[in-house]
Amino acid sequence: MAAQLQFRDVTLGYDRHPAVHHLDGEVATGALLAVVGPNGAGKSTLFRGLVGILKPLAGSIGLGDLNVRDIAYLPQTADIDRSFPISVYDFVGTGLWRETGFFGGMGKSARDKIAQALGAVGLNGFENRPIGTLSGGQMQRMLFARVLLQDARLIVLDEPFNAIDAKTSADLVALVRHWHTEKRTVLAALHDMDLVRAHFPETLLLARGPVAWGPTAEVLTSENLAEARRMCEAFDDSAPACAVDDMPSRAA
Repeated sequence: MAAQLQFRDVTLGYDRHPAVHHLDGEVATGALLAVVGPNGAGKSTLFRGLVGILKPLAGSIGLGDLNVRDIAYLPQTADIDRSFPISVYDFVGTGLWRETGFFGGMGKSARDKIAQALGAVGLNGFENRPIGTLSGGQMQRMLFARVLLQDARLIVLDEPFNAIDAKTSADLVALVRHWHTEKRTVLAALHDMDLVRAHFPETLLLARGPVAWGPTAEVLTSENLAEARRMCEAFDDSAPACAVDDMPSRAA
């Protein structure tokens, strides 16, 4: 299958201090890829580079024929300002901006789509709730509803199942699996290895640099996981931007 994404010796970071080093690889169109690694491994940094929030310090990220309108990004809930005075309905409706524009009106078609998205994630009756009143699970359902409305070819999910109840997790995993059947490309940063093994056929294990990338069963070995922990613990946050060859990769 053709590649949807191409990472070419990508290094990403902040203030020229790299957080992801020398990533090479391709993501096929329609892939369902888990990105895992210890805290501080660079998963969120990689996703911010992928969606264009960060520019690479070195290397490149190729999006093929995609543009920014083809990408839906679900950030960590910690990145959402829950004090912002907006209702669930209006927040979910921002998923239609690519269709209506920032100042487009909400006609019947748009209102129907919002209602369908809220129903699909189990948030009927929450339309007028301020987002700051939602529980963690309800917040994730709302974020998934916005992604549904974006109707994107590439879906990037940063920690979509953290700190939510089992029922919410199962419902949202079912949505991810449905996107996979629709041949959308889905990348998700995850911590739950049992969930990854059960639902994600392909995994990238990061530890500031790539440790392994390939079929999940081959990546999530005890040896690879131990190596990822060692690499993260050994990393020096005060180190300067690296040279091309100072971190060898074991990625497949």
